[in-house]
Amino acid sequence: MPQAQSKEYALTGSTGEGPVYDLLIIGGGINGAGIARDAAGRGLSVLLCEQDDLAAHTSSASTKLIHGGLRYLEHYEFGLVRKSLQEREVLLRAAPHIIRPLSFVMPHNQSLRPAWLIRAGLFLYDHLGKRELLPPSQSLDLRTHAAGQPLKPDLSKGFTYADAWVDDARLVVLSALDAYERGARVLPRTRCVSARRYADMWDVTLQPAGSEAVQVRCRTLVNAAGPWVMNVLRESLGMASPRLLRLAKGSHIVVRRLFEHDHAYLLQNPDNRVLFAIPFEREFTLLGTTDVEYDGDPADASITGEEIDYLCKMTNRYFVRGITPADVVWSYSGVRPLLADHSADLSAVTRDYVLECDATSERAPLLSVFGGKLTTYRRLAEEALALLAHSLPHMNAAWTASAALPGGDIPNADFNLFFAEFRRSSPWLPEALARRYARAYGTRVDSLLTGARNLGELGEDFGGGLYEAEIDYLIRQEWAQTTEDILWRRTKLGLHVSRETATRLAARLARERS
Repeated sequence: MPQAQSKEYALTGSTGEGPVYDLLIIGGGINGAGIARDAAGRGLSVLLCEQDDLAAHTSSASTKLIHGGLRYLEHYEFGLVRKSLQEREVLLRAAPHIIRPLSFVMPHNQSLRPAWLIRAGLFLYDHLGKRELLPPSQSLDLRTHAAGQPLKPDLSKGFTYADAWVDDARLVVLSALDAYERGARVLPRTRCVSARRYADMWDVTLQPAGSEAVQVRCRTLVNAAGPWVMNVLRESLGMASPRLLRLAKGSHIVVRRLFEHDHAYLLQNPDNRVLFAIPFEREFTLLGTTDVEYDGDPADASITGEEIDYLCKMTNRYFVRGITPADVVWSYSGVRPLLADHSADLSAVTRDYVLECDATSERAPLLSVFGGKLTTYRRLAEEALALLAHSLPHMNAAWTASAALPGGDIPNADFNLFFAEFRRSSPWLPEALARRYARAYGTRVDSLLTGARNLGELGEDFGGGLYEAEIDYLIRQEWAQTTEDILWRRTKLGLHVSRETATRLAARLARERS
């Protein structure tokens, strides 16, 4: 179990005489977790450390899409779009519980882009990558289609295309869990303080929260620290890099549901950016994102009043029901590390990644990850390990292209059939709770229920659909320690539960730590 692993680490790692890991990965976001998963599945010994909770920052602050990036076509990033579309199919099969198809409606505004240009872009989007699970794009008459009803009446024409929605934080946690179950050591709340390089290995100093620093050794070091990648190079490793990063803050707001149907919207705006309006947590609409240059600590990123005003203004250009800052029930911000180029417009900076491998016969390898996005994380991990193959010749072949994530081994990736069977086997669960469990935990939902036959057997009811059985599962299996871990990353129950529930949960977790 993950919790037991941390205790073992504290006992054996403090001497610095433990095993030499093949790979030590700094960063528990999507790229670090993906590399750890792939490497562990290839038979490598792996240690993953993260200074905070898994997915605590950028990887849980996305627009929550697995997509090709339709707008990237305007910047001629055909290779990135093709790669992303290919990965979209792979991930839909690997995790059909936390990733699901989502239909997007794009109202046509003739003053921004002509219809022929949009049709051409959608044609490319349909055909650049392999598409088997999602329908092709098509034109819409918004005067008769359900998606036109919440829109202003002058928007009569539009287009629809398909992408996918993802629970981003759970994608990270499940990737880390898969790595752990294949032998990796996963250490949240453990900061890499420093690393000293030798010819054949690294000596690394790690600082677990609330404990003494420990020394570990590894043959290869991977810097997947996201927006902190340069900090790790400079401060922990005492090195420089020829790469330059631009940090971009993206902020989102959540408001009460703006429309009743299940389609999402991609809305074009006069500044050439697009706004997503996405059904979220049944009762809400997610709106984003902004794109603002950022030069502070990524951990301190938060939305500004100007960003909230911008998102409200862009939303009100399209919807009959207007929103104001007072309608915002939740917001979040994340900092994306983008490879610096000569683009004056931040939205035009590539979202692709670069892997920089520093290795010679006289120095242990260092791999640094610059950039990246949720959709391409699995491919990034494959490419990272290909670069390290000469240093780790005993690694096995690539395997993740056809492997399910934990809970995703649903026959034929058919979530609806799986859910119907789950409902038949557990009719005592309320419909909404059963669907949330099935979506979050997939085929592992039985481990959460642990043989329960009624709600009373799930333990204490903390309110809002949070029962003790789920809390115990998240602590035992998914490294959860705080109310934020549980209410905002492992679940999004923070939008639904009362302050009393959060207080009771905090007290329960305090008892667990004592």
